[in-house]
Amino acid sequence: MRFLHVLPSVDPRYGGPLEGVRSLCLLYRQFGHDVEVATLDDPEVIRTSSFPAKVTGLGPGWGVYGYAPRAHHWFQENVHRFDVVVLNTIWQYSTLAAWRGLSGTKVPYAVFTHGMLDPYFRHQFPLKHGKKCVYWALFLQRIMNGAKTVFFTAEEEKLLARKSFRGYRVHETVVPYGSFGPYCDLQAARAAFLRQWPELSEKRLLISMGRLHPKKGLDILIEAFSKSAAKSQEFQLVIAGPDQDEYRAKLVALAESLGVAEKITWTGMLRGDLKWGALSASEVFVLPSHQENFGIVVAEALSCSLPVILSNRINIWREVSKHWAGLVDEDSVEGTVSSLQRWMELTPTEIQALRGRALVCFHRYFNLQKSAARLVESVENLAAPGRSPVVQTAD
Repeated sequence: MRFLHVLPSVDPRYGGPLEGVRSLCLLYRQFGHDVEVATLDDPEVIRTSSFPAKVTGLGPGWGVYGYAPRAHHWFQENVHRFDVVVLNTIWQYSTLAAWRGLSGTKVPYAVFTHGMLDPYFRHQFPLKHGKKCVYWALFLQRIMNGAKTVFFTAEEEKLLARKSFRGYRVHETVVPYGSFGPYCDLQAARAAFLRQWPELSEKRLLISMGRLHPKKGLDILIEAFSKSAAKSQEFQLVIAGPDQDEYRAKLVALAESLGVAEKITWTGMLRGDLKWGALSASEVFVLPSHQENFGIVVAEALSCSLPVILSNRINIWREVSKHWAGLVDEDSVEGTVSSLQRWMELTPTEIQALRGRALVCFHRYFNLQKSAARLVESVENLAAPGRSPVVQTAD
């Protein structure tokens, strides 16, 4: 079968949705399927991409929305070549252009929302939500309701999406999601990471990894760190990830005002072995996000036997809590302080036990090698005539 995935960009800074599509492309190959990817990137950017599938850049797209005039025509001329089209994310022009290209064809399509229907965004950004309500009424309601299914990566994400917009009436499928885990020698990767940041060698590392964005709760983490682990000479906080909208400068200023600037190491975005080495060198992964539909980096941390400290706004927190693979609390300074203080009180034996449970949790829920067949089958089934999940409406 031939699959087409549509997403705004294959720029590594795009984060979780991109990593999810990357993993899917590798899985399709294992099962004998062909896959292509269409994005709003400049074709010149695509030529230097190492993405594991053929990528067509239809941009450059204009602005945050990514309007690219030739995208609509490309989809009209090419969607007939595919058995299934999967639209990843919902608020960029790539999804609208693909849907218009699919209009009048018999090619089935699905939508991966990647958490973008979470009510968090309505409450946190009311002005943007007003614009989205207009866009929903004009286009997105028909796109979503016309999909053969809408894929969700966690049960919690599915339930939250039902509270999003009026007229929500979609076919729902929760699919297995996660990571393949480390593909390198972790000891060697750890050594490479510490060679680059030798000052971390004798420290107990708390690490947070991902886009530097307000929803990640990094301001909460820095303040909570200043009130707990930063008081010990043993601990160092590592914050790894690409800057977004110059948010790092605000976080650095916060750390300086709290007197913990020297206790925080900023690595920038880590890729490949350095990413796995950073996770392997750390004692615990911390992510107090205000909203996270899944959090692939959480699965990656668990795959390295790294326990996690999470907020209960990350949609896989229940799986982590059920397996005692980490600590969970509110997405607040108080909640994060509580988790960090509890961590500091653990004995080496207790931490070692947590490391073992972290790996068990990964293999139970988030190991794509184990759930590959079910995930690929969910996409294959879209091409089967007359097969659709039960329709669900908004509450």
